[in-house]
Amino acid sequence: MPMNSESLSKEPSAVQQRRQATMFLLRLQWVVILLLIAALLALYISQQRFQKNINERLQSNEHVVGRLNEMDDRIFAMSQQTLPEPSKVASSQAQNQLDLLRIQTKAADRLLVDNNSSAAIELLRGLHWQLSQSNNEIAPALTVVIKQSLIKDIERLQAKSAQPSPWQLQNLAIQNMQDFLHDYERTMTANALSRSADNKMSLTRQQLVIHEVIMTLNLAIQASNMREREQLIVYLRQARNQLQALVSQDLLSRSTVPQMSAPASKAKKATTNGDSKNSDLDVETEVSDEGRLQTKSSPTDIPEVIDGLDQLIANAPKTTPLLTTQILEKPQR
Repeated sequence: MPMNSESLSKEPSAVQQRRQATMFLLRLQWVVILLLIAALLALYISQQRFQKNINERLQSNEHVVGRLNEMDDRIFAMSQQTLPEPSKVASSQAQNQLDLLRIQTKAADRLLVDNNSSAAIELLRGLHWQLSQSNNEIAPALTVVIKQSLIKDIERLQAKSAQPSPWQLQNLAIQNMQDFLHDYERTMTANALSRSADNKMSLTRQQLVIHEVIMTLNLAIQASNMREREQLIVYLRQARNQLQALVSQDLLSRSTVPQMSAPASKAKKATTNGDSKNSDLDVETEVSDEGRLQTKSSPTDIPEVIDGLDQLIANAPKTTPLLTTQILEKPQR
């Protein structure tokens, strides 16, 4: 009996059990409340991020719309400056249609500068359909000439759309030169360990010049991506002058020039077939005897890099206006 009374006294009473259950429920309640608060905070943060993303997109769209409106204003202003005054006054409706046609063809020229040939082709097809409508007031003889020039422009653009962009070929040639210069710089660094202190200083100057040339070629690639022909030529000439100064100082004599390894000097050829017939949108690029566009393999020494830069400068991509644009710019008599 005494043992039973002691065991019963050790067991928690009903009141203690209720208190423990109440404490457990309170703690569980607070845990649930804290979880709800954390969920609300996470939802609020995600909503703020989503709202910020939407605002950024709206600002970007407004910026794009503003640039498009600015481009339209420039095209209109340009067309007003270049429109020739016809010696024979045409009807008001016909003159308005000619003015609109000039603006639209200049917009097609701008699309070609931005390397958007597909949109330019669709625009020219729309102009051809527009001239075939009954409300066309332009003189029949001039309409026939414009429609024929539009067909020629469309055919030439379709042929050129199957070819790689001359700007891409230009970038590929520059990247080949950069790859060679990177390998050349690494080879000089490896050979520097076996030279005297004076030669190490000379070799460090070579590495500095090579590094500057690589950075200049990076700027040339950026100018090419932006279709800035004049800026591209400036950077290519700067890189060429840097390498030429290095050669003229006799820092690259045969006794000190490291030889490239066989894997590093392998040619990285990228040849692309394309029609090289005369076109008003032809770009000055290197053309083989078969009349196909091609890029040279990677250079194997510095003189080849200089020669390649000379060729890139001479053959910098350049677009010419559409045949239809040239026809519309001539005074109609």
